[in-house]
Amino acid sequence: MAYRKFRADRLFTGRELLGNDHVLITEKDGRIKSIVAIAEAGSDIEELRGILTPGFINCHCHLELSHMKGMIPTATGLIDFVLKVVTQRDFPQEEIFLAMVSAENELLMNGVVAVGDICNNTDSIAAKKNGRLYYHNFIEVSGWNPAIADIRFEKSKSFYDEYAKVFEGKLNASSHSEAGLSMAPHAPYSVSDELWEKIQPYYNGLTTIHNQESAQENELFENGRGEFLRLYNLMKIENTGFVSTHKSSLQSCLSKLSPAKRVILVHNTFTSQNDLEYCINSFHGSDHQHALFFCLCPNANLYIENELPPVELFRKFNCNIVLGTDSLASNHQLSILKEAQTLSKHFPNIPLEEILQWCTSRGAAALGISEQFGSFSAGKKPGINLIESTFVDHLSENARVRKML
Repeated sequence: MAYRKFRADRLFTGRELLGNDHVLITEKDGRIKSIVAIAEAGSDIEELRGILTPGFINCHCHLELSHMKGMIPTATGLIDFVLKVVTQRDFPQEEIFLAMVSAENELLMNGVVAVGDICNNTDSIAAKKNGRLYYHNFIEVSGWNPAIADIRFEKSKSFYDEYAKVFEGKLNASSHSEAGLSMAPHAPYSVSDELWEKIQPYYNGLTTIHNQESAQENELFENGRGEFLRLYNLMKIENTGFVSTHKSSLQSCLSKLSPAKRVILVHNTFTSQNDLEYCINSFHGSDHQHALFFCLCPNANLYIENELPPVELFRKFNCNIVLGTDSLASNHQLSILKEAQTLSKHFPNIPLEEILQWCTSRGAAALGISEQFGSFSAGKKPGINLIESTFVDHLSENARVRKML
């Protein structure tokens, strides 16, 4: 059997960084054969400059919003960003489809192999059917008014059923499937208790939620005041039945996420030490570190709120950190490398090995696809990227990714 052999300045296995004295050997289709010392590798080695890594995992994306690239100005704050998204939905289907195809091409070009994608409709099915990427489709559910819980659930369930039908035979617990499917609550401030109860049986072991993306989210739950009251008023959302919990939004909703084996908390820009201590004590007991994943989308946070999450706090608590791009409505590109570069720039103490784990093996664990993606273990087809850079001890701003296989 013919093999390909790759040698670079550094080789990141998905867990550890090795030097240029190791060679990655794969089958022609990219299935991993082994990693060996250069003395055992033989001839026909492809010599590369940069860092070899497994394919990247994007744990949070909105493919369906790709047509909105550049339409919303930066630094609006979350409330006005949401208002602009919900009031700019009237676009031709062909335009939406072509934008999603272009976005998927961008993801592929940027070395992404798997995506946790948020779905508020069935628009993205047509773009995903060709199976170029692994998708876990999160059918997003929202409805703050308890009186409309049944209506909102049935609408989301119809989307869920359509995804299940189209990807029938590809939706299962095996990491060798081509797609995953779950229902997901949009955010603590947009899902009523009655609606939470209806969607919990459809977590299917994994769900996700937008968490503490703005300070106003915590203010709403802690004292019942703030900018979200303006959002409800402008969108004519009934809010008279809401009673503040006197706790942060995360502490107010965490128990409703507990039926899932794994939860991806997205953004976490205003998550506190008190919140993390609460998570440790309250979520899945001693197994919380295997269940909770904190997805950081720093470029979207800068785009919308001009803020960054407390990364060093998450590291202090040994949180499972993964990365996402959010949407092209809130980002200039769909690149996991760009997200990692932003974090490396603002938090230079993060070791390169650790941040590359967030891009690969941690993301695969979050989506439940570690048997196929995230590391260079024998038998996997995780994708192979080359981070091309003059420097190989950190992620410089001029680093670029090239998809090798």
